[in-house]
Amino acid sequence: MIKNNQKYFNQLHLILDGIVVAGSYLLAWYFKFGAPWVEEVPGLTTEQYMMALWFIVPGYVLLYYMMNLYTPKRATLRRYEIINIIQANIVGMIGFVVILYIIKMIHFSRMLILIFFGINVVLTTISRSLLRSVLEYFRRKGYNIKYILMVGYSRAGEEYINRVSNNPQWGYVIRGILDDHVPAGTLYRGIKVLGTIDNLEIILPENKLDEIDISLALGDYDKLEKIVSMCEKSGVHTKFIPDYNSLFPANPYTEDVLGLSVVNIRNVPLADPFNKGVKRLFDLLFSIIAIILTSPVMLVTALAVKFTSPGPVMFKQERVGLHNKPFMMYKFRSMVVQKKENESKGWTTRDDPRVTKVGHFIRKYSIDELPQFFNILKGDMSVVGPRPERPQFVEKFKEEIPRYMVKHQVRPGLTGWAQINGYRGDTSIKRRVEHDIYYIENWNLWFDIKIILLTVFRVFIDKNAY
Repeated sequence: MIKNNQKYFNQLHLILDGIVVAGSYLLAWYFKFGAPWVEEVPGLTTEQYMMALWFIVPGYVLLYYMMNLYTPKRATLRRYEIINIIQANIVGMIGFVVILYIIKMIHFSRMLILIFFGINVVLTTISRSLLRSVLEYFRRKGYNIKYILMVGYSRAGEEYINRVSNNPQWGYVIRGILDDHVPAGTLYRGIKVLGTIDNLEIILPENKLDEIDISLALGDYDKLEKIVSMCEKSGVHTKFIPDYNSLFPANPYTEDVLGLSVVNIRNVPLADPFNKGVKRLFDLLFSIIAIILTSPVMLVTALAVKFTSPGPVMFKQERVGLHNKPFMMYKFRSMVVQKKENESKGWTTRDDPRVTKVGHFIRKYSIDELPQFFNILKGDMSVVGPRPERPQFVEKFKEEIPRYMVKHQVRPGLTGWAQINGYRGDTSIKRRVEHDIYYIENWNLWFDIKIILLTVFRVFIDKNAY
């Protein structure tokens, strides 16, 4: 059973990390002062530099602990571990420099610290990846296994079984399921229903399980307190797999309100004032630079629209933005001038006779959207976000498409995750909303930058743009 070996794995992690940190520091010192091609004379003695190891090794192991690098990671992706390694090393490097400043050790090489940072990130990532690969190999062979019993048969329980079955390298073995409604002997992907929930009182004292996973259906939540009490009394590790995906289709998160756990149905990173401020600052800087760089293109486009089709150069249309508030969105006019009642009838379609020759060109390469940088500057829009829609379509779609109105929890964008995935123009609104919600729940600044870069290669030559 895994519980007898877990402490040895943790000790192995600590020892391995300590060796890697010390080795990285020694390599950094060698590349800076000891290599044959180096002529620089160190400001401190070798002994003084080596003395730093007494603080660096335990300090970095403590940092790794604080960054959750010693928690079980069977079911987590490697990239999250790598991110934590980089974050820990950045904090360590900054802390190292601050301490040297405080103790006024001005002759300690800052370049050595930078070299140590780079080497340590690389070697720690490699060592942990190798260790993870070795553990995954042994799990596939049947060693280092965690034995699990599931209590309750639900949709969430089925999803959990699917993931465990598809990832044998995690080393999870589900022994069976207890449920009061599904007959004993029922199989799901080879996992058998063993009996009723009351059988838990017989199974737990045998102490042959590493974990109990409670996966009750919503209708059985009145049994939850009793089950948790039995598991806690036996001392077995217990997890809860909530069956509320059908109610909360997003990724809910828990916050503490003076000791009371409150579940937020949807995680919206841009609800955080700091994140909101970062995104707004990015929008301001980007829109100012973009207006300056594209001003020659906008001038030529304005002249082309003016001299090839009667009517105004700019086209303004009401759209629905942040918190369902309407605003006027700007575009270069790409169609013949129409009556308002005709203009609001429907989507632009392929080979639409209303589109002018210049309009067809500027739509194809999204040049007609450039004036929206002024919307971004005003604060009506963002560079990246869900595309805004006209009020009449918002009223229509909010009744037809679940979660459609979630997109209005953030500023609408000039481009978005849905658009670079091909959902632009006359395409599936449902799929577009799914992509918009994914963006809203997973926002970070690097995600915005990724979407902007992909926009250059995808949206400007998008076959759905007409």
